[in-house]
Amino acid sequence: MTMREAVPYTTRVLRALASDAADVRLRAALEAGTRPDPAYVGALVERCAAEPEFGVREMLTWALIRHPEALTVPLLLTALRAESARARAQALHTLSKIADPATWEAITPALLDDPDDEVARTAWRTAAVLVPEGEEGALAVALSARLGRGDADVRLSLSRVLIALGEAARPVLAEREQDPDAEVRAHALATERLRQDPSLGFASAIEAVKRAVALGPDGPPGPAGE
Repeated sequence: MTMREAVPYTTRVLRALASDAADVRLRAALEAGTRPDPAYVGALVERCAAEPEFGVREMLTWALIRHPEALTVPLLLTALRAESARARAQALHTLSKIADPATWEAITPALLDDPDDEVARTAWRTAAVLVPEGEEGALAVALSARLGRGDADVRLSLSRVLIALGEAARPVLAEREQDPDAEVRAHALATERLRQDPSLGFASAIEAVKRAVALGPDGPPGPAGE
């Protein structure tokens, strides 16, 4: 018997998850998902909090959703309160993939307004996945309070989530288009333009809004439906 054969399979996988080599960690996450074992769950969640490579993080999430929710969800909910922003973001992402309706209440206002942009963006997307039927309007109101936040990528993320909420978001956006804050108004108007023409692109939508504001009410008409 070789030394490798003497080490239990699960132990080898757990050791590989902590390897310094990204390709080794990737294979370990693949093995953990291919042959699920309760022994992996804690290590997978812990690795999510530290993993710098996007591709490995995606494999870790895949491995977690291959395990029973009774084992994974409690640990992921705990990770939402972690000091590490990466831990919070990855836990949210994994919960969005599991899509257990019972986890909706864990998407708190604090997460929606997390000071870390990546955590906040992931919380917005996860909330849109988990929102119970009939609560879309309330979520749209909550998310609209974040209009004007961050750079173009952050704003595009929020616009996409609001658009994904469908008709529930339209009256909320219409109200925000009258907001006294110019950044909020521009973001709301750009979101509505993107809703009408998804091919426009966020930067183009913002430029269209700026032109419309500069031209005033007598300028050329906007997209159909305005």
